[in-house]
Order: sequence, then C-alpha cells, then structure tokens
Amino acid sequence: MNRLVVTVLGIVAAVGGSAVVFVGINKLFDLTEERYPQYSAIAGGLLSGGVFYLLWGNRMISSPVILTIAAIVIGAALGYALGIYEPGNQRLAIGVGGGAALGLLLGLFASDGGTLDDGTEIVGILPSIDPVGVIVGLVIGAALGFLIWVGSGRKPELMISRMSMGLAVGWLLGAWLAAELTGSRVEAIIVAVVLGALVGAAVGGRSHPDQVRRADIALGSRKYIFLAPALAFVGAALVIPLLRTIWLGFLTGNPRELTWTGLTNYADIFSDPGIIDFSGAGDIIGSRLFWLAAFLLVVGAVVGRVLGQRVGTGFSVNAGSLSLLTGGVVLFGFALFTAIRGTIPNNLWWIFSVIIFAVSLGLAVAVLADRAKGENIAKSLIFLPMAISFVGASVIWRLIYVARPPQDPQTGVFNSLWVMLGEWSNSGLAKTLVSVVLLAIIAALVYLAWRGWQAEANAIVAGSAAIIVVLGWLVFRFLGPGLGGFETSEVTGEIVAAPVLFIQEGPWNNFWLMVVFIWIQTGFAMVIFSAAIKAVPEDLLEAARIDGATESQTFWRVTVPQIFPTIGVVVTTLIVQTLKIFDIPKVMTNGNFDTQVLANEMWERAFTQLNFGLGSAVAVVLFVAVLPVMAMNIRRMQRERLG
Repeated sequence: MNRLVVTVLGIVAAVGGSAVVFVGINKLFDLTEERYPQYSAIAGGLLSGGVFYLLWGNRMISSPVILTIAAIVIGAALGYALGIYEPGNQRLAIGVGGGAALGLLLGLFASDGGTLDDGTEIVGILPSIDPVGVIVGLVIGAALGFLIWVGSGRKPELMISRMSMGLAVGWLLGAWLAAELTGSRVEAIIVAVVLGALVGAAVGGRSHPDQVRRADIALGSRKYIFLAPALAFVGAALVIPLLRTIWLGFLTGNPRELTWTGLTNYADIFSDPGIIDFSGAGDIIGSRLFWLAAFLLVVGAVVGRVLGQRVGTGFSVNAGSLSLLTGGVVLFGFALFTAIRGTIPNNLWWIFSVIIFAVSLGLAVAVLADRAKGENIAKSLIFLPMAISFVGASVIWRLIYVARPPQDPQTGVFNSLWVMLGEWSNSGLAKTLVSVVLLAIIAALVYLAWRGWQAEANAIVAGSAAIIVVLGWLVFRFLGPGLGGFETSEVTGEIVAAPVLFIQEGPWNNFWLMVVFIWIQTGFAMVIFSAAIKAVPEDLLEAARIDGATESQTFWRVTVPQIFPTIGVVVTTLIVQTLKIFDIPKVMTNGNFDTQVLANEMWERAFTQLNFGLGSAVAVVLFVAVLPVMAMNIRRMQRERLG
C-alpha cells in the first residue's frame, strides 16, 4: 500500500511540477514585450544558475550551494542591466564585466580534487596553461566564429557576438579541455575569467531588441515551450550522457581514480593489436580466396562486356555478370578480413557480409515471391525470425552449431549433416549413388543452360552454370579425396568423425555468427523490398515488355532504379544496426575466439575491466562510426521530402 501511495504522489508531483514549469515559462516570455528588463534578469539568473548547477552535479566546484546562489544573483543582475541599456558599447562592457565576474567565481571555487567521506575520488579541474594549446584553440575558435558569422548573413552588428562566441569555444578547448588538469589556482582563475569575458562579450555584443524583435521573441518562444519537455528528455537521456562519455574518453582508471590522459585512450585503441592488427595483411596475396575472387571479377567483367556488345551497350548489368562480380567482391572481402584481424576489422566484416547477403537475399525473395502462389505463407515464414530476439536466436543457433566430441553422436544440425557426408564419402555404395544423382542433375542443368542460351535468357544460363560448378566440385570431392566430417587417425589408421568447431575456430567463426543476424534481417529486407516492388507503376513494366525487354532486363532496367531509394534505406538501417551489434557475439562467444566487436569491446573495457576511460573512448569511436550513416540517411529523407 505504501508503494502505491508513493507512486501516486510521485505522479501527482510530476504532473503538478510540469504544469507549474509550463505556466511559468509562458509567463516569463509574456514579459518580453512590456517588461523586457525583468525578462532578461530572470533569463540571466536561470541560465547562470543552470550552468553552475551542472558543475555542482558533476562535482567540479566546491561550496556549490553558495556558489550557485551567487551565480544566479550575478546572472540576474547582468541580465537586468542588458535589458536596460541600449548603446552597444555599454552593453558590451556590461557583458564582459558580468561574464568575467562569473568566471572569477568559477576559477576561485573550481575543484582541485580530493576524496569524499565515502571514499569517492574527485577529479581536479585546475588547468595548466599550455601556450601551444591556447594558440591552436583560439585559431580554431576564430575560424568557427567567422564561419558562424558568415552563415548568419555577415551582418555587421552580429560580428562581435559571433566571433566572441567562437573564441570562447576555442579558448575552452585549448586552455582548459586540452590542458593538463594539474595547474594552479591562479591559472584556473585566469582561464575562467577570460572564458567568462568572451561569453559575456558574445551576449553583450548583440544589439538591444526593439519592440518588433520583442514581439517575435514572445511569439516564437511558444514552439520552444512545447518542444521543451521532449528536448529536456532527449538532453537528459541522450545528449548529457553523450557529453559525459566524451569527457570520460579523455580520462583513465577505475571510477574512483579517474585521471586526465588526453588522447591516450584513443591512441591505445588504434595501437592495440587486439583491436586492429595488420600483421597478416601480407598474406592476402597468397590467399586462394584472393585469386578466386580475382578470377570471378575478371570473368564477370568479360561476361558483362560480351553481353553488352550483344545488346549494343558498353557493359551489360544482368544476372550473369552481376552474380560473378558480386561473388568476386564477396571472396575478396573475406580474403581481406580473414587476414586483417581485430575488433574493428570484425565490425567491418559484419557490415560487409550483412549488407551483401541480407540485402541480396531479401531482394531475391521479394522478387521471386511477388505475385506467386503461396506468397503470403512464404513471406510469413521468412519474416518469422524477426519476431525472435537476438538473444533467443543466438541460443537457437548455438544448438545448431554445437560440436560434440568425435566419439559421441553429433546433436548439432550442421555437424550431424557434415559427419554423415563423411560417412558417405567412405562408403562405396553411398559414394556411387550420390555421384550418379549429382551427375544426373548436372546433365539436366547443362540442357537447361543450353536452352537458356538459345532463348537469350542470361539469368538462366548464369544460374545453371554456377550450380554446375558447385555440383561438379562436389562430385570431384566424393570420387576423389572425400567430402564431409572425417579424418584418418594417426594412431590407429581408422576413419573417425571430425566435427567442425563452428564457434571456436577462427577467423571463420565470425561469419557463422553473422549468419544469425543475416537470418533475422533477411525478413526485414524482404518486407521493405516487397512493398517497394509492388509500388512500381505497372505502366512502366508493361511499356518495357512491349518494347521487347525480357523479364531480366525489365527487372534491372526498370524495377531496380525505381526501388533504389528503398535499397538505400535498407542498407543504411542495416549498417547502423550492424555497427551496434552486441547480443549475438555476447551470447554465442562472449567475445572470445577472436570474435570481439566494438559494442562488446566497450562493455568489456568499461564494466569488466572497470576502465571507464578506455570503454568510453571505444563508445565514442562507435558513435563517430554511426554518425555519418545517420547523417546520410537524414539528408536523403530531407531531399525526398523536398522533392
């Protein structure tokens, strides 16, 4: 009962508090037109108090209660003065003086480190002034301020404000954040006063708003008032943790003993052979995968060229040339990522494989199932894995991959089939029967390829040829060295089972983990592509058929260009999801056997080794990797909305 009462009281307090804040903010902006000095005073006090409260919450200042109250008083006085005085010189002087006063407070009471009563270590923030860092920071800040001024229309009245804000950012970066935090109180006062003066100049450098601008402020504030709760939630749940993570990336040690180390964590990331190791890069050229990839790429280019000349184009993109080229790219990627090892290459390998296989399989299923009998049932079955969590899917596939000792019966699906093939390879009757069946299938495929060549159905020819090559290799293995999970014992000379350690044997265990993710995401890609294909105007398809285009040509020349934006959406979505992959490696290997990825690396460093600095740096690297993809996706959506 007590918990229920507390919950109800909490809800009432939250709703009531939100209502008070909402009404208060509305009343505050109502002051802008008729009582601008009062509005400016309240706004100045709230902003100054908010900044010092954040410093208080992060234990960066001593005597926080008195200091925050003093900051509110100074900020309110500064705001009231700026609300009264209109001449530019007076406003600039007031802004610089008030900002310097706030900076002096910060410098006097900035934390110099220490230990709390509970044993928690407090990090000192007294900067040690480095002339080089200061100069570099000011140059960067001046360039930033100039760009902001140019972007705001090069208005002369805004130049001082924009340049001062840019210099303030540069001074903060060069004199404080990039400095060693082992300086003296005098240095902290100097840095804080200059920072406050620059911020004050940015505020005071703005012209006094006239009646029209005040009305615009009162009217335009309403949208921010309604957005404020959502923005506050995003800030508290996303922006502030992000900034804190970036800050922690410059520190090292456990949570109780964090020390400033600058870019050391990032240097450790890219110099750690466990994270990225180029020692095996020279083995790529000698890899059979590399030479097979080169062969497929050359053959694909020749096929595309020959077929292009037949239809009057320089190069023909069709099922035949594209399948060969894609196969070559896949094998080249595998050759690269099996030679270059580490956490970052593993993540890149995940992206490479998931994009190619999930997109290709999803598109193939969407095309083949389109308007076919049983379409809904087939698509439902393929989409079904999307209903399974990554953890559940990982448990299922662990059972599929499991390898028992050779002397025991295999319970894993793959190893059961693999060992059974090994038994057939060592049985004369089974070997003969399987080979005869495979040769009969090859003969049927040869006939199918010949008929497809006569009908100029390049997709049938290419598909048949690819299957013939695979089946021919299987026949060779059955009749020659054998195929499947078996080996000859060096002790007794007997044939014994040889199961595959799918999860333990690297580097290919990484790909077997990727299969789980591909199995899940193929259904997602299929649903999106299926909807896009059905949205292609039937008039375009009919016009292509009337002009004599084959189904393959219609697909590649009409359907694919129409759904290309959708392909971009699926690709960018899968890239982001793959970069953040955590559950599958965690459940299946826990990052062991050289299967670590960035998200697991972050978890391992931060929460297992308790090195929050290095873990945060890995998180920042992951964020920076995701950011360009998200930016591209947002820009694409904006272009589509405007188009």
